[in-house]
Amino acid sequence: MDALTEIAGLRRQLEQAGYEYYVLDRPTMSDYDYDHLLRRLEELEQAHPEAVTPDSPTQRVGGRALEAFQQVVHPVPLESLQDVFDFSELEAFDQRVRAVTPEAQYVVEPKVDGLSVALEYENGLLVRGATRGDGRVGEDVTENLRTIRSIPLRIPNAPARLIVRGEVFMPKKVFHALNEERERRGEPLFANPRNAAAGSLRQLDPKVAASRRLDILVFNIQLAEGERFSTHLETLDYLSARNFKVIPHTPCATVAQATAQIQEIGEGRENFQFDIDGAVVKVNDLTQRELLGSTAKFPRWAAAYKYPPEEKPSKVLDIVIQVGRTGVLTPKAVLEPVRLAGTTVTSATLHNQDFITEKDIRIGDTVLVRKAGEIIPEVLSVLPDRRPAQARPYRFPEVCPVCGAPVARDEEGAHIRCTGAECPAQLLRNLTHFASRDAMDIEGLGVAVTESLVNAGLVRTPGDLYFLREEEIAGLERMGQKSAQNLLSALERSKGQDLSRLIYAFGIRQVGQKAGKVLAARFRTLEALQNASLEELTAVDDIGEITAKSILEWMASPQSRHLIARLREAGVNMTAAEQGEDQRFAGMTFVLTGALEQFTRDQAAGLIEARGGKVAGSVSKKTAYVVAGEAAGSKLRRAQELGVPVLSEAEFLQLLS
Repeated sequence: MDALTEIAGLRRQLEQAGYEYYVLDRPTMSDYDYDHLLRRLEELEQAHPEAVTPDSPTQRVGGRALEAFQQVVHPVPLESLQDVFDFSELEAFDQRVRAVTPEAQYVVEPKVDGLSVALEYENGLLVRGATRGDGRVGEDVTENLRTIRSIPLRIPNAPARLIVRGEVFMPKKVFHALNEERERRGEPLFANPRNAAAGSLRQLDPKVAASRRLDILVFNIQLAEGERFSTHLETLDYLSARNFKVIPHTPCATVAQATAQIQEIGEGRENFQFDIDGAVVKVNDLTQRELLGSTAKFPRWAAAYKYPPEEKPSKVLDIVIQVGRTGVLTPKAVLEPVRLAGTTVTSATLHNQDFITEKDIRIGDTVLVRKAGEIIPEVLSVLPDRRPAQARPYRFPEVCPVCGAPVARDEEGAHIRCTGAECPAQLLRNLTHFASRDAMDIEGLGVAVTESLVNAGLVRTPGDLYFLREEEIAGLERMGQKSAQNLLSALERSKGQDLSRLIYAFGIRQVGQKAGKVLAARFRTLEALQNASLEELTAVDDIGEITAKSILEWMASPQSRHLIARLREAGVNMTAAEQGEDQRFAGMTFVLTGALEQFTRDQAAGLIEARGGKVAGSVSKKTAYVVAGEAAGSKLRRAQELGVPVLSEAEFLQLLS
């Protein structure tokens, strides 16, 4: 078998397996076999780059990062829907429909709470994908949409041109896993799956979008050249036969049946893998739709029933504190059980002390509770007429309830945090950050391995990592002797990391990578940094008073001193590397934009910093040079406006050499 024939066969196998897994939810191929075939296809395509096509399964991982999204004019507008908020309004909608088409029948679909997009195919190949925007003009997010595995890159028996509309969403389980990961990293949490999906789809780097595991449900044909359909149900069958993941749908002969179906969807909304914020009622017959037409804002043949948020009273039995993985102390109301949106609610977040004070929430109060976005229980207000005489105000603790370390309020914001460097509640997040690529760069110490070490009781502080034994690691699930040896080797290598990385790895509030570098360059040893005064710290470039106080508080903590002693005992380097003789870029600031061929941006930044220069994220009059790679965008335009010198990659290489 020649390579091109094998490539074609592998693509067919992988396409079918992906369709069965992501669309039908009935996989017939194991993950192991799929990964094995995909690796073989990647090898063949690397050997035969001329055979790579946009519809290959290997092209779903995300291409080159973009500087900005291009605008797309929708050939067929993506209309919005008229909202109805109760069943009397739905009946009024039905009466308006039947005044024009008395025999109208409906199709009812769940209204996915996601991001509407249009997918355009030419001769069966996906050529463009765009957000809805204002309905007439959206943004080209083709590369990000290619990463969604339930979107077919090629469809069978296709017309010359086909445009379909769907709703991109983040599955609930993916959303919760993503927020857990962001919490470990100390990043802001997404408020709900819709925000997470929208933020993921609008990432300029498609690799980020690919990592978010988005999904889609297709619900409409916008345009199909040469095709004729009589009903909406026919169009959905047509899409399903062409490997699209189609929205669940139910035909209803009358508005009474539609009402019953809407109620059934609402009662079972917890069972959907995606969030819904209502149900859509559509006239089934396409000729009748043409008779009904559209207003300036929305079609007259469809309506979106919006479920009202349930609000019920419940008693606050207690207020307890949870310490998150970033050290934030979050108060939670313990409630008398109450049924909301299909589930029993026994607790609700109270956010912070300011929230409690503003609403005057006391233990013993009766409060009004609802589910925000049908997901997170929240307290709306206190019912003052039901306040008992013994209701008592709540005040935050002054020490962490988990480790006993002092707590401190953020200088900018309402959060109160534990200051303990070895707080058990923050352990997983602290370890993950400590081992991350920009910190100590401990290869092989990912989240799963870290969780295994913590759950086995082998690690209680980052310092414990350096005292692990091979047999302890090998005994963990899915590890073994070779994996244990590799991890121990990575730990040993990390001991030699520069002081700047160690400072960043500590996770001190306000101290990022840049601050770690300037602190290491100024104080040279960790001991000198430990002994620095407020005046000495604030005298360092880019270190303000807030950051300096965070450093002093962290260094003074007994837990921090114990961690440093443990790392010193393990032989971890606590000295800054000597500056290279080549300091040609000292005092100069560079900005990198576009895609470089010979370096990643991190590598280019490292070369600049090694020669005494700085790398900034935005262009100003103080910028010495902008290095512009392929597809450079707004930063290049800004440099040209300000008259900042612009270097091509070749010119940058010449400057380095």
